[in-house]
Amino acid sequence: MAVIVMTGRGGAGKTTTTANLSTYLAMREYRVLAIDGDLYLPNLGFHFGMDNVKYTVHSLLHDPSINPEWAIYKHRETGVYVMPGSTNLHDVVGISPQKLRDLVEEIKYKFGIVFVDSPTGVPFDTLPTFEVADYQIIVVEIERSPIYSFETMVENEVQKLKALGDEYGLKIGVVLNKVRESADVVDKIIEAIEEDIGVPVLSWVPFDEAVPESINVGIPVLAYKPKSDSALAFAEAGEVLESWIFG
Repeated sequence: MAVIVMTGRGGAGKTTTTANLSTYLAMREYRVLAIDGDLYLPNLGFHFGMDNVKYTVHSLLHDPSINPEWAIYKHRETGVYVMPGSTNLHDVVGISPQKLRDLVEEIKYKFGIVFVDSPTGVPFDTLPTFEVADYQIIVVEIERSPIYSFETMVENEVQKLKALGDEYGLKIGVVLNKVRESADVVDKIIEAIEEDIGVPVLSWVPFDEAVPESINVGIPVLAYKPKSDSALAFAEAGEVLESWIFG
């Protein structure tokens, strides 16, 4: 099974969500691979402390003769297998999103679940990968989404991203992230998404200083501070996703 994680705006916590959903399922003893599909601005490796490795997803896209296993690294603290991207500008030139799709198709059968961290906005890097995906997680940042303008934000962000998943027949869910609002405001937002847009909300994750701390040490917050508010919320989202995929 393959899951594409995406968002409409930078800074929403898409990669943080990818890292923590991967962590949740790995800690449940599933064999999980997280791939950095943000080919031009990759940063998934930072979340796992893997920002200086020999082989990356870019290595594979440039040279198909390289064994994909060489670019996969097991994160000691979480058990997640990670295929990081390269932050070297030279490596991102001349790569093909179609090759990423072929790579995901080739390797996803070796894992219980594969997460693809997609670029922000219209995901040109990962668009061909939708053909071989099964699920789509849309990450919505609530911190910068006041309730009075939420309807417009939904139309401009969630609905457009949902349309991509619908086009490819994916099962779609939403994670609300960096939430500072009160519970009654969040409830209204969830109602708007689930009833007006028709997409289930897996969980809402509160703004939590433990998250940037965890990124700095290269351990997703679910493993770094498992009792923190954000970790508990990511675990809730992971539990829903687990039930979708594995019953």
